[in-house]
Amino acid sequence: MIHLNEKHKQYMQLALEEARAAFASGEIPIGAVIVVGEEVIARAHNMKEQWKNATAHAEIVAINDAVKKLGHWRHLQDASIYVTIEPCPMCAGAIVQSRIKTLVYGAPDPKAGAVHSLMNIVQDPRLNHRVEVVAGVMEEECSELMKEFFRRLR
Repeated sequence: MIHLNEKHKQYMQLALEEARAAFASGEIPIGAVIVVGEEVIARAHNMKEQWKNATAHAEIVAINDAVKKLGHWRHLQDASIYVTIEPCPMCAGAIVQSRIKTLVYGAPDPKAGAVHSLMNIVQDPRLNHRVEVVAGVMEEECSELMKEFFRRLR
């Protein structure tokens, strides 16, 4: 039996692969993977620049792909989403609205994070759904990829 921490690392590794694909295409390197049970339902990375769409964040793209595959947004209630960087307010809101059960993320985002850094949308008791959160999975690798991307921009 695989330990839960190892499963988190396994799926975060897939999210990191997506983030690297974003990096290679000039997108901010954030990747997301959605898992139901032990099956990967969707994998995505940021597509804002390629699609010229401000909402094309990795989490939104992955949620849309997962819904297409599963047939209905309500089928995400047992899903886990793995994201390399702490979700922004838009993505945190989409995770809540999708009723995703668990969010696992790698590195915090002190400028835009809406899970722990600036606010906590996914666990706000005023909302009708709260998400379980696991933070810091492969944090160093996730953070370093972002730092390298922005170093190259400067």
